[in-house]
Amino acid sequence: MQIATLPRPELIQMAEMLARDKGIDKDAVLKAMEEGISKAGRSKYGPEYDIRTTIDPATGAIQMARYITIVEAVEDEFRQISLADARLKDKLVHLGDEIVDSLPPMDFGRIAAMTAKQVITQKVREAERLQQYEEMKDKKGQIVSGIVKRAEAGNLIVEIMGHVEALLRRDELIPREAYRVGDRIRALLLDVRSELKGPQIFLTRSHPQFLAALFAAEVPEIYDGTIEVKGVARDPGSRAKIAVHSKDSSLDARGACIGMRGVRVQAVVAELQGEKIDVVQWSADPATFIVNALAPNEVLKIVIDEDAKNVEVVLKEDQLSLAIGRRGQNIRLVSQLTGWHIDMMTETQESEHRQAETKERLDLFMSALDIDDMMAHLLIQEGFATIEDIAFIELDELTGIQGFDEAIAAELQNRAKAYLVAREDDLTKKIEKAKVSKDIQSMKEFTLEMLAKLADAKIRTLDDLADLASDELRDIVGEKNMDAETADAVIMKAREHWFDNEAPKA
Repeated sequence: MQIATLPRPELIQMAEMLARDKGIDKDAVLKAMEEGISKAGRSKYGPEYDIRTTIDPATGAIQMARYITIVEAVEDEFRQISLADARLKDKLVHLGDEIVDSLPPMDFGRIAAMTAKQVITQKVREAERLQQYEEMKDKKGQIVSGIVKRAEAGNLIVEIMGHVEALLRRDELIPREAYRVGDRIRALLLDVRSELKGPQIFLTRSHPQFLAALFAAEVPEIYDGTIEVKGVARDPGSRAKIAVHSKDSSLDARGACIGMRGVRVQAVVAELQGEKIDVVQWSADPATFIVNALAPNEVLKIVIDEDAKNVEVVLKEDQLSLAIGRRGQNIRLVSQLTGWHIDMMTETQESEHRQAETKERLDLFMSALDIDDMMAHLLIQEGFATIEDIAFIELDELTGIQGFDEAIAAELQNRAKAYLVAREDDLTKKIEKAKVSKDIQSMKEFTLEMLAKLADAKIRTLDDLADLASDELRDIVGEKNMDAETADAVIMKAREHWFDNEAPKA
């Protein structure tokens, strides 16, 4: 039996007012009211009952009822009823159906009213947080403007969108810039996280993507997708490089980003507290891209080692220091932008480097293959750089060298293979003698030569490896043998057992 209830238009007015003030949907407020009244009902009739409330969204009339589920075996007598007992009341019911018993209109006492108010306040706040999260999560990667509301331990609390608080940490600010309460500020919305206390919104002004977003705001061709931002490298507040590429061959991407008389790039520079910005023409060819990134320095020669992701660049004597930059800033940014490790040298240094490299190969070939100086020179002139090159190349490649017949070529290959077997045996013994752990030996990033270098440096256990910084690891194994990203990954892998040991036991 349904009990008639009176209209409560004041409830609808209150819901509309709350929805307007909090910026949430009216239905969410009504839902919160229903839950609050239901809890007040359970405090009157008993918490063991399943009491639910509905509010008519048109009239505000409150309908409270007790729900009982029809089950095969009753486990909770307050919320469940057997099918047999239920059919004594209604023969048409089935398992899983619910019997609804309407309750009379409730006279809210002080305790019940307080209970309802607490639940409504909590549910409205949850709805407000969810609304904020849904609103902000789609704005990740966009520039937002706001007003500094307060400062906490060097971090700024910024009010954005007129009602949402966001955090701009001190390390996400550009060095030496200072903001006071009430100042307007622009930043990139870096991340939005849904947490119990509400959505946590993080801003940044030092992230490379803030620079890219500023260019998108100033350059219509980037905004509409005609020009792509291929990469950004920043030393916040000091210098930055941005690589751009035009999908339209008739459009100069670099010129469009700089603008007439530099007006577009200067607008970005002004926002970044005078940060010097180099706009670089991107190229799919690594050599061309690196040369563009080093401009206006003139590159005389460039040698690329794709396997090691390493580049040797030769410049004029008077341009070397300029290309490297103060404290290595320029070359570091070029390396970050292009993704290549770059060695820079003058013509003299390059000549000395080549001579030293050639002598090292000569000595290696002469000792490892037991050949004379002339034969070793012939191998180097033909482009052989390692013993592996000789051991595993097609025999025809060796017999094609002037003065090398099939017998000589076969003998050289046999000696090369014998040397590699002996070297592998020596390295294995050295690693075993140093007691380098099996965990380290099993890491696919390390060759036998690299493991031997770790043994020489007394890096024997996962803890020894985990204590290293990535640049220390690269110094030990050779910078050309391991890039910074791989070194970071190796060290993090070595530290995994630390976190496993800290995990709470069941």
